[in-house]
Amino acid sequence: MPTLLLVEDELSLARIVQDSLETRGFTVHHAADGGQGWELFTALKPDLVVADVMLPVRDGFALASQIRQVDAAVPILFLTARSQPADVVQGFELGGNDYLKKPFSMEELVVRIRALLGRPPGAVSVPAPAAGPLAIGRYRFDHPQQRLALADGSQPAASLTHREAELLKCLLDQRNQVLTRTAVLQALWGSDSFFNGRSLDVFITRLRRYLRHDPQVQIVNVRGVGYKLLA
Repeated sequence: MPTLLLVEDELSLARIVQDSLETRGFTVHHAADGGQGWELFTALKPDLVVADVMLPVRDGFALASQIRQVDAAVPILFLTARSQPADVVQGFELGGNDYLKKPFSMEELVVRIRALLGRPPGAVSVPAPAAGPLAIGRYRFDHPQQRLALADGSQPAASLTHREAELLKCLLDQRNQVLTRTAVLQALWGSDSFFNGRSLDVFITRLRRYLRHDPQVQIVNVRGVGYKLLA
């Protein structure tokens, strides 16, 4: 039975969500603010976190960032009334896997939770942290530390966001092979929706900018399919 951590300060909404999820077979623990959410996360090690963004004590983005420092794999789903694209992208950058705007239906929430807990067959798994820096042409990529640097030190090292590091690791694991958009979206976003696809394009553009100092390293589009890291 999956254990979920629900971090929501609207108590009436939290009660409805908790009751609805528990009737569907989930074990749900509720925290009313980000500070309590962090305490419950460290104590429970839940299978999935559902967190509002606008929280007292510590907001949902700060909570997600703190969680990602100790756990790179647990799925995080944001609930929020904030719908600006910049807010959504920020949530993904900080390690969120999905983003559900309020108001929402319980059916949609349940579908998204189940998708995050059990990905479709053939989806790419989020890579496990590597033992040491990995070579990408002239670059050295430290996946656990989320740092990308030229081996000769001629440029300052880039500090990647959680999602940038996971996406680069996915591309590196498939080096010189096609990584399909559907697979990476399911693995890192939990959904291959149109909006998530636009977010993926933004992150690909950022990785290309980080890698621009070595012309032998390229991320190329494979039209209608996905991307390929050539190195």
